[in-house]
Amino acid sequence: MSLRLGDAAPNFKANTTLGEIDLYDFLGDSWGVLFSHPADFTPVCTTELGKTALLKDEFAKRNVKVLAVSVDPLDKHLSWINDINETQHCDVTFPIIADENRTVADLYDMIHPNASETFTVRSLFVIGPDKKIKLTITYPASTGRNFHEVLRVIDSLQLTAKYSVATPADWKDGEDVIVTAAIATADIPARFPKGHKIIKPYLRTTPQPNK
Repeated sequence: MSLRLGDAAPNFKANTTLGEIDLYDFLGDSWGVLFSHPADFTPVCTTELGKTALLKDEFAKRNVKVLAVSVDPLDKHLSWINDINETQHCDVTFPIIADENRTVADLYDMIHPNASETFTVRSLFVIGPDKKIKLTITYPASTGRNFHEVLRVIDSLQLTAKYSVATPADWKDGEDVIVTAAIATADIPARFPKGHKIIKPYLRTTPQPNK
């Protein structure tokens, strides 16, 4: 059964390129991104892991730890990292899980039989510090993910968690946000002293609180 938003992220222990990890221990109080790739030594996956490595500082400043996973063995991962670093001009320092027995793939429903009986699709999960699933995205094997979009969503999720705001369509960091319905209009000035606009009774906006 597929994981849904708000579900507890299944914990697991796994061998990785950085040694054995326990997911919950690895994440600690951080946010997490767990994403799968179909196979090592494939072109789209090479660019994806390279992009993730290049965005290391962006993930770090959001208190996000990243893990990649595929059903290939550890020795292939270790060899492939050299190719990723060379071709993408990066340094892969996050762990890549060797999931030969499909333990993680099955826990997170990463294998879609109608797409492939053996390889994981491009699943991505954002896990909150409470170890619950905050976001799921699934791409086909042929389409590389937009990791700037992943960062944008994490920014939105973290704002919601801290300030009870939502973000409108195409929102970017620094733009106005939406005051959620849980906050009464009369309470907005105290909660959001930068000001607010009432476009409709159900549509109230305010400058991003942490900017």
